[in-house]
This record gives sequence, C-alpha cells and structure tokens, in this order.
Amino acid sequence: MTGEPWGPAVDGLDLPYWEGLTEGELRLQRCGRCATWIWGPQWICGSCHTFDPGWETVEPVGTVYSWARSWYPFMTEFADRLPYVTVLVELPRAGNRRVLGILTGDDTDQIRIGDPVVGHVEHDDGATWPLLRWSRSTEGKLA
Repeated sequence: MTGEPWGPAVDGLDLPYWEGLTEGELRLQRCGRCATWIWGPQWICGSCHTFDPGWETVEPVGTVYSWARSWYPFMTEFADRLPYVTVLVELPRAGNRRVLGILTGDDTDQIRIGDPVVGHVEHDDGATWPLLRWSRSTEGKLA
C-alpha cells in the first residue's frame, strides 16, 4: 500500500493499468477470444466468459459522456484545487468504454457533453503512481 488513495488494488488485477500510466500509456483490458473491451478490470470477460483477458494500449482520445463539478474535496489532495471537474470519457478506439478522470486546464468552466478531450499522464510531487487526467482537445469533434 502506498498511502495514496489511488494505485493498484491489493489483488493486483489492475496493476497493468497503473504500470501503463507509469510508462505514459493508457491500457485497458480486451478479451483475446471475442475482442470485447473491458473496463473496469475483470478476471473474466463478461461477454464470452473467457478467463484472463489481456491488456492493450489505447489512444487516450475521446469525448465527454458526462461531467460533474465538485466543490467539496472528496480526497484531501484536491483541497487546494476547488472546484474541480470530473469527466466520464467515452473512448471510441476502445469499443466506447468509458473511463473517469479529472479535467485540467484553464477552460474547465466551458466543458460540455460531447466535447473532444485528450488524456495525459500526470505525476504529482511525492506520489508513487501517476494519474490519467483529461483536457479539452483543440482538434474539434472526433470521428
């Protein structure tokens, strides 16, 4: 245990996700049998019931499916960052799986559902594990 509220689970199921972030990559599970993308991490594919899904690198580019502005520091690490915006991002290059993260940038008050976003890895000072954060994309809507 790292003392942080984030990082790999004790059972190690999501360790490849965190190792990917350490290497600057977003990794999600994908079933080797039926090719279904899986998030959050599972021991078994929910579609074909094959055990041991693999992990693949996914381009961290998507659209905002939903968002919420928080005025309360649910984690003490965010006490000096209020308010902050949490986004649920749909990843078209990963079967439209949705991942949650914090939106960064100076324009978080302009966020709208459907906005294109790009993920980037940030490593906070003193943290053991990096985090995936999102920012609005200037590239326009995704195809």
